[in-house]
Amino acid sequence: MDATSNLLVEIGTEELPPTALLALSNAFLAGFRDQLEGAGIGFETIEPFASPRRLAILVRGIVTRQPDREILRRGPALQAAFAADGQPTKAALGFAGSCGVPVDTLAREVTDKGEWLAFRSSVAGELTASLVPGLTDAALTKLPIPKRMRWGDGSEEFVRPVHWVCLLLGTEAISGSVLGIEAGRHTRGHRFHHPGPINIPEAMEYSELLRSRGSVEADFNRRRDLVRSQVEELASANGLRARVDDALLDEVTALVEWPRAILGHFDEAYLAIPPEVLIETMRSNQKYFPVEDASGALQASFITVANIESRDPDQVRAGNERVIRPRFADAAFFWTQDLKQPLEGYAQRLKTVVFQDRLGTLAEKSARVASLARDLASSIGVDPDLAARAARLSRCDLVTSMVYEFPGLQGTMGRYYALHANEDPCVCAAMEEQYLPRFAGDVLPASPCGRVLAIADRIDTLVGIFGIGLRPTGAKDPYGLRRASIGVLRILIETPLELDLRELIASAASGYPAGLLSEDVEAAALGYVIDRLRGYYHERGVAGDTIEAVLQTGVTVPADLDARLDAVTAFRALSGSASLAAANKRIRNILNKAGIDVGVGSACTEANRQLLDDPAEIRLAARVEELSSLVVPLAQARDYMGVLRLLSELESDLEAFFDQVMVMVDDPEIRENRIRLLHSLAGLFLLVADISRLQE
Repeated sequence: MDATSNLLVEIGTEELPPTALLALSNAFLAGFRDQLEGAGIGFETIEPFASPRRLAILVRGIVTRQPDREILRRGPALQAAFAADGQPTKAALGFAGSCGVPVDTLAREVTDKGEWLAFRSSVAGELTASLVPGLTDAALTKLPIPKRMRWGDGSEEFVRPVHWVCLLLGTEAISGSVLGIEAGRHTRGHRFHHPGPINIPEAMEYSELLRSRGSVEADFNRRRDLVRSQVEELASANGLRARVDDALLDEVTALVEWPRAILGHFDEAYLAIPPEVLIETMRSNQKYFPVEDASGALQASFITVANIESRDPDQVRAGNERVIRPRFADAAFFWTQDLKQPLEGYAQRLKTVVFQDRLGTLAEKSARVASLARDLASSIGVDPDLAARAARLSRCDLVTSMVYEFPGLQGTMGRYYALHANEDPCVCAAMEEQYLPRFAGDVLPASPCGRVLAIADRIDTLVGIFGIGLRPTGAKDPYGLRRASIGVLRILIETPLELDLRELIASAASGYPAGLLSEDVEAAALGYVIDRLRGYYHERGVAGDTIEAVLQTGVTVPADLDARLDAVTAFRALSGSASLAAANKRIRNILNKAGIDVGVGSACTEANRQLLDDPAEIRLAARVEELSSLVVPLAQARDYMGVLRLLSELESDLEAFFDQVMVMVDDPEIRENRIRLLHSLAGLFLLVADISRLQE
């Protein structure tokens, strides 16, 4: 059995970027794991550590020696290695010479592409300790660091200057260098509580020694739990409730090594400012946790997390209270200044702000969106004047002082300024809801004006950007068209709204000056959104062939497509669904060979009763005629499952038809008549989906 030990790798740095710390830690762990696996070095588990001044991993149960490896070198193909008389060619002799062995000792390797000369040799595995520095360097080189920096006189680069490296295998220090720094067995504690080196006797003692002697909690997740518990307990002890969101919690955790929560206060007069402004200031600028009372009302207090256990916490509290005051004073000034004119008064400034070089200013975009919103509103029962008003005001808050200072409050401030200007409640709600959903899983607009504005704005952007040729390619999507398309689909499907994507896109395109957009813009934009629809349903577990079967109908109303997908998914659970799908494949093949268009909207001519002579085809024709009168009304009512249930009754009739009737007979009249029968039957199924697309 191979000997095992525990490996510690720690890279000590200057303070790492807090928003990137967790990603760097995860990437370091994954990269080092890949390096170990690539070198054939076995291990049990890897545990990550990350704090502002260190990235580390602890590998448990790592083998202390790399296993021996067999190396295979392939030489020339056998036919090129030997002449007709069996003597080795120059190619064979040269290969054998490079391997240092006679030709007759070379092995043969047989593959599906032929037989080759080969040389096999065994290479003894190296000691794990000797490989660790190189593996560490390789893993660090692959970290996702957009911009690396250099320090000192060396050429090494990293996200921040490296000050120490600790490499331990069990109790033994590993010699070597990483990023130009000689490795040792010492770590360093907290910058203020224990700035000096700490000797690590054994790799497994790393985290506990840092915790007990160095005043550093190196485990990111454990430190995160400490921050959360301290913040929540401190708030509760003061009759308050902390607002702890995950993004801020992660960032604060990445800023401290020894967290200590402190409650601070500010002037209650600032509560007259919209709470979102105060919260944004506390979170984004100061990394404070806002607090609220039991009813959810923001209070004139905050919780900060210090990176030191101060002997005088009041001094720390006072310092944090002092730095938040000018921030709030600025916000109060912006709020007062912005309210000196109604929201509509900012519309004139939009003429000076370019939306996109070729697509015009924000004022021009607002006018296009207003026209499109008016059209949409009429089709879904929303007051067109309110929808157009919301669109005209939708970008006005972007040129206010508050949003200039706090861009993340766009829409939110628009709502407040609209309320202050006594705009209609539907218009006020739309100011904020136009940006919903912001991300996957986010809430959808709740107000009618918000829904219309959210759709109109996204469709206008999609059509405009596609129309001037700036279409997304691969991972590049600078205008967020993928997110915009999915947002439109979610609103149309999950609300739901009876809007046609094809008509939406055409209406948006008509709002642009003639000749500005490419001729294929409508088809291209529609195809892009339909592709996003595939992804939308795939993420929800809908089978790919089910999605394709429904899309083959050519329907471009997402709410209708959603109902069809539900029906086809349920249909597949029926006992006869597989045989019906197979029969439809057979029908489709026959019609294709006959040159019959089986697409949506293709004309179906009924079979001539006088030309039906086989009992099986007579029976099938009668059933098709009977069911046709039943399924068409069901399809019009979108009872697609009802349509498929009725059509599933044709299973035995279809089996009998294909067993007993030859479609492609010599008699052209009978052949054409039977093809017409199958065409009309395919048309009935196509009222829901092309189930010939369904796989076994």
